[in-house]
Amino acid sequence: MTVRSPAALYRHGLDLLLAKDFDGWVGLWADEGVIEFPFAPPGAPRRLEGRAAIAAYMTAYPEHIDLTGFPHVEVHRTTDPDVIVVEMRSEGVSVQTGAAFEMPYVAIVTVRDGLIRHYRDYWNPLVALDIAGGTDAPFAGERP
Repeated sequence: MTVRSPAALYRHGLDLLLAKDFDGWVGLWADEGVIEFPFAPPGAPRRLEGRAAIAAYMTAYPEHIDLTGFPHVEVHRTTDPDVIVVEMRSEGVSVQTGAAFEMPYVAIVTVRDGLIRHYRDYWNPLVALDIAGGTDAPFAGERP
């Protein structure tokens, strides 16, 4: 794999998500990569460790969300060249409800040797519950 800057790797990952290439997206992760969801609602994972766990988590993604765009992506560099802070907004459709949604995010991403090593994903769990169809929906305990 060609080593990309953290910002270029992140943007490539967004393109893969829009193309529904979840295997390609998982391929951007280091074997020991970690993703954290500090605002995860009860029942949803707060931390996934390793590429295999991240891949298993992503297999359900298309059953819940049809991503249609990322109309706002702003990447901020930090004093550490391996770390970026990303402000973004996704748009899509809930597979369960058919309702359109927008989800704002702030992510802190660490990339080393061209692979994602750590990803802390700050998102609004209330929007996630709406996407899932409300607190009574079967998906309510998982993050989209």
